[in-house]
Amino acid sequence: MLLAHPAILRNLVEQYETLKVLHAEQSSFETRRRLEDVTCTLCVSTGTHTPAAVLAGAEQQLNSALTEVATPMVPAAAPGG
Repeated sequence: MLLAHPAILRNLVEQYETLKVLHAEQSSFETRRRLEDVTCTLCVSTGTHTPAAVLAGAEQQLNSALTEVATPMVPAAAPGG
């Protein structure tokens, strides 16, 4: 599965959260459509199918990306060495 770049994924989650609030405050066709679009993009980016799974998948991918950045790569020992 292809993974979204952490910065893009973080941006999508922020858009999702902002649009959820906007949609709750002013339920309009525009906010509903934008929320659906961002949700769909997040589903594809995280390999999930529901909003709850989207957020869990995004959080897991972002945590993995942070762990990879925080863990320095140690070169493998040369064979026979």
